[in-house]
Amino acid sequence: MEEFHRIRRLPPYVFEQVNRAKAAARNGGADIIDLGMGNPDLPAPAHVVEKLKETVGKAHTDRYSASKGIPGLRRAQAAYYARRFGVKLNPETQIVTTLGSKEGFANVAQAITAPGDIIIVPNPTYPIHVFGFLLAGGAIRSVPVAVDANFFAALERAVLHSIPKPIAVVVCYPSNPTACVANLDFYRDLVAFAKKHGLLLLSDLAYAEVYFEGEPPPSLLQVPGAVDLAVEFTSMSKTYSMPGWRIGFAVGNERIIAALARVKSYLDYGAFTPIQVAATAALNGPDDCIHEMRATYRRRRDTLLDSFGRAGWHVPAPRASMFAWAPVPEPFQSLGSVEFSTLLVEKAAVAVSPGAGFGEYGEGHVRIALVENEQRIRQAARNIRRFLETGPEMLHNVVPLATRR
Repeated sequence: MEEFHRIRRLPPYVFEQVNRAKAAARNGGADIIDLGMGNPDLPAPAHVVEKLKETVGKAHTDRYSASKGIPGLRRAQAAYYARRFGVKLNPETQIVTTLGSKEGFANVAQAITAPGDIIIVPNPTYPIHVFGFLLAGGAIRSVPVAVDANFFAALERAVLHSIPKPIAVVVCYPSNPTACVANLDFYRDLVAFAKKHGLLLLSDLAYAEVYFEGEPPPSLLQVPGAVDLAVEFTSMSKTYSMPGWRIGFAVGNERIIAALARVKSYLDYGAFTPIQVAATAALNGPDDCIHEMRATYRRRRDTLLDSFGRAGWHVPAPRASMFAWAPVPEPFQSLGSVEFSTLLVEKAAVAVSPGAGFGEYGEGHVRIALVENEQRIRQAARNIRRFLETGPEMLHNVVPLATRR
């Protein structure tokens, strides 16, 4: 049977082969150390959970909530931007609460994209940055993710040689998946470029608080005049270890925020009110939990770098995010990232995300998520060491990629 039009626009799900391998291994009794999905394993802060418990069950909180977010939560997000970035926002006109930043990206794509519109997106990048616009009928032009001269040269080519002219640029720093970090000078150049060419800017800042070295990652909105054309997306998922709560924010340009709010008003009634109240308590509460989260990921990062290095797999040190972006080890480069990741599950009981799932320029790499404790990371390294020592010549019993089903 022919697939529906929008489904046909979506590329094959690259992660499916690795997911099948994980399921098969677990069904066979294997203990898989899953460093694939960026799904935080840390508990939500105790005071946030207590606020949720306190609010649940009250008659008025069981009713439909506010699609754009309850006023107190939007005020709390405005206060966060003021103290963290020095950016003043109007919670009534410049902030919308979203069901996680992923939903926000998907719906802003619906709000601003006409069929055939071109969006410029880094490659590799988090899949919703591409798929959201494909589902909205748009088309994608890729630029490198690295914050250097090559980025702006590619940006210039994309604008000059695209018909029709692109309408927007997506950026994501600290980057998922590469952990690349941008500074304020980069954002200044980007805003100037966008104003020169009449482009909108959409910034994904989900990892603003997960950093290990140097200055804290800045906000694009810190650049004077950025709010004239930019919207930024943040999330409670990583900062407060609240991924399943599904709370995020879009902030910035009033025109884009109004369009997003209108689309959302047709699609949802907002998150469950007690969750929004608890999220307000998180933003207004002490930040000890953020420091603890950051220290935990730093310890895990350092453990991964040391133990994987001893195992024979050199992993570059990420400066930020909860991911490491690692080249596929040299003896396995010819297999590609999907096949290597599948073999890692089957032969080492370790799951990672193949780089090809984040765009064609992610090929040759895998993303490793810091979502297991140090003991499990060391165990993963021991498993990987045994796997690497066998070498590709010992993998004759593995079915080649082309014949897998």
